Amino acid sequence: MNPLYLDNNATTAVAPEVRDEMLPYLTDHYGNPSSMHTFGGQLASKVREARVKTAALIGADPEEIVFTSCGTESDNTAIMSALEIYPHKRHIITTRVEHPAVYNFCKHLGRKGYRVTYLPVDSRGRLSMDAFAKALDDDPAVVSIMYANNETGVIFPIEEIGTLLRERGVLFHTDAVQAVGKLPIDTKTLPVDMLSLSGHKLHAPKGVGALYIRKGTRFHPYIVGGHQEHGRRAGTENVASIIGLGKACELAARHLDDERTSVSRLRDKLEKALLEKCPDPRINGDTEHRLPNTTNISFEYVEGEAILLRLDEYGICASSGSACTSGSLEPSHVLRAMGVPFTAVHGSIRFSLSRYTTDGEIDRVIEVLPPVIDELRSLSPYGRERLAAEKLSQCTSSPT
Repeated sequence: MNPLYLDNNATTAVAPEVRDEMLPYLTDHYGNPSSMHTFGGQLASKVREARVKTAALIGADPEEIVFTSCGTESDNTAIMSALEIYPHKRHIITTRVEHPAVYNFCKHLGRKGYRVTYLPVDSRGRLSMDAFAKALDDDPAVVSIMYANNETGVIFPIEEIGTLLRERGVLFHTDAVQAVGKLPIDTKTLPVDMLSLSGHKLHAPKGVGALYIRKGTRFHPYIVGGHQEHGRRAGTENVASIIGLGKACELAARHLDDERTSVSRLRDKLEKALLEKCPDPRINGDTEHRLPNTTNISFEYVEGEAILLRLDEYGICASSGSACTSGSLEPSHVLRAMGVPFTAVHGSIRFSLSRYTTDGEIDRVIEVLPPVIDELRSLSPYGRERLAAEKLSQCTSSPT
C-alpha cells in the first residue's frame, strides 16, 4: 500500500523531472567542477545553469546565490556571518517560534555569551510588532525572523519588518525554507539582506540548499577551505543535487498558481470537514495569513502521538509539529508560545499538502480521522471526564 503522504512541510517527494535531470550526474558525469580538464570542467556550466534557475524563483541575480548543504546551514551561516562582521555587537533578535535551525542555534549562541531577544507572538501566532520595535533600541548585529512558520503556516510581515530594519541599517535574515516555492517572493523589492531556502522542501533531494545574499551585503564565510562559491562556502559542490535544485525551482515557479488555488482548496476542504465532524477541534494559527498548504489542528483531550500512530495504521502520514523535534516528548515550542491550552497542545496535528495531493487522498483522511478521534477520546481520562460532563449537561437540560 502506498502511503498517503500529508507531511510535506517535513520533506517532499523528489519530482520525476528533477530525478531525471540529476541521474546523468550521479552516474556518467561525476567529475569535480573545479577540475581543469574537460571531464570536470564541463559541469561548471551546469552549476551556473542551476544558479540562474534558483535565483529566478526569488527574483535574485545568479551571483547572489550561494549553494549550501541545507536550510540549517544557510540559517547558521547568515547569523554567524553577521556576528563576524560586527564583533562589537553581541545582540541577536529572533522569535519564539523559529524553526530549530535558528531557535536552537540562537540558544547555543546565548550560552556562548551573546544576548538573544526572542520576540513573542499572540494566540494566533502573529508577531508582536511593538515588542519588535522596542528590541531594536539595542542595535542588534542581526535580526533573523522566519518568513512563514513550519508548524502553523503563519506568514510574518517580512516587508514591514525589513523596511524598519533598512531605515536603521540593521542586517536582516529570513528563514524562507517553508515559503519558497509556495509563495511569490521577489528579492528585488523585498527588503531582506539574506534569505535561506532548502531543496527538499520543494521537490528537490535532501542535502542541498541555498543562501541568498543581497549584492553589497558584507559577508563572512561559515565553512572555510577551498575557493568554491567564490570563496563564500568551501567544499566540493554537490553537483547532482544542485542541478536537481535548479530544476525544482524551475518547476516551482511554474506551479506557484497551483499552490494558491488547487492546494489551498484541498487544504480548506480537509479543514472544514474535520471541524464539522470532530469534537472540540481548534485551528492553531492565523487562518488569513498562512501558507496555502498547511493546517494545524488540535483535538482536545487526545494525545497527538496516538493520533499519528492510528493514522499510520491506515497508511496516512502527518506530523505533530516540526519534523526536526517530533522525536521529543516535549510539546511544541511554537504552540506553547501561542498559549494553546494544555488540553489541546498535546493533541495537535499538522497536515501539509503538496501539488501532488489529490481529492481522493483528502476524502480518505476525512473518512478515517473522525472515528479515530472518537475512539481515542473515549480512552482518554480527560476525554471521559468531558464526555461524562456533556452527558450530565444533556440530562439536566432535558425536559422531564
